Amino acid sequence: MTTIAPVQLTRDRATWLVYLQLGVFATYLYGLSAALPMLRIDQGVSQAVAGLHGTAMAVGSILTGLALPWLTRRIGRRAVTWTGLAGMNAGVLLVVAGTALPVTLLGYGIASGMASITLYAGMAALSDHHGPAGAAAISEANAVGVCVGIAAPFVVASAAQTALGWRAALLMTPVLTVLLALTMGRVWIPERAGAEVRPGPEGGARLGWRFHVAGAVLFCCVALEFCFNLWAAKLFADRTGLSAAVAATGLTAFTAGLAAGRFAGARLALWVRPPVLLVGALALTATGWTLFWLSRDPVLSYTGLALSGLGVSLHFPLALSRVLDASGGRPDQATAIASILAGLAVGIGPLLLGALADGFGIRWAFVMVPVLVGLAVGGVLVSSS
Repeated sequence: MTTIAPVQLTRDRATWLVYLQLGVFATYLYGLSAALPMLRIDQGVSQAVAGLHGTAMAVGSILTGLALPWLTRRIGRRAVTWTGLAGMNAGVLLVVAGTALPVTLLGYGIASGMASITLYAGMAALSDHHGPAGAAAISEANAVGVCVGIAAPFVVASAAQTALGWRAALLMTPVLTVLLALTMGRVWIPERAGAEVRPGPEGGARLGWRFHVAGAVLFCCVALEFCFNLWAAKLFADRTGLSAAVAATGLTAFTAGLAAGRFAGARLALWVRPPVLLVGALALTATGWTLFWLSRDPVLSYTGLALSGLGVSLHFPLALSRVLDASGGRPDQATAIASILAGLAVGIGPLLLGALADGFGIRWAFVMVPVLVGLAVGGVLVSSS
């Protein structure tokens, strides 16, 4: 059977707070991703060097992932999410203010590292809060986030063609953070006894092989998503002849697919078994990639990116849910490891793609995507048997 008995997803104010925190997170993520091709032009560096911004994001995520269990025990998930948002904005402002490569690398790293603790603490809180409906809540949270962040590539591309410049568009992230803090700063999910500090397993017991395979699937899913985020605009420009600024709007099509897919996925996750749903989403991504990779027509390229985004939309929520489910009731330990794996994926995936692009061209470098899809499908099938 591919369906499961439906469960109920109840959204309270605390749930909506995490959803909206993910929305602010998305404006940083897609804003800096859309800005990278223009930042590369401003700095006059190669594609591989520009890819170091992805490496900086990875290093930041890994460092904060290592600190996340300790930080959660010390100050709790609520304070962790707001601390992460504050640090994320500090990194974004560094990118806005700086022009030198070391400064922008530092900005990308700080923004990514601090944002990741908001993301993973929020996901763990939703998983605990909603129980059997946790996968649906995580998918819906990411859907809301993408709906907010979907405007970021368009805003960056539009600002790049004005006297303000693309950097001004990144200020949307701190503005939205302040508005959210003023309106919902006192809201949080009621803590259950023992939710933050768990003796025994949470302290460091060994995790089973299914957890590690689930982590490998998460790695592949994050790597391929960031390959799209950081390099799809470059391939779009090369294949269609559009300028870098206009081609950045291709990420809008990708994020539109992400938003639609995550809302649909939240519903499907209540009915369809997660392994089946994840394999289907990976297959849809491969289909969209094929259309995007082969096309020279802007309309077909937009369509391919939208289909790719529709598939990618379910990768992270479902892969993270599988990591949490395989953790044996240790969500904080699992999310910390997931953060580290995702950080490695962010660093290795785009950097390797950028290096391959320097050697073989961006089009052939993008063959990494179906390779990662195949590895992820294999991992899902093996761990679900």
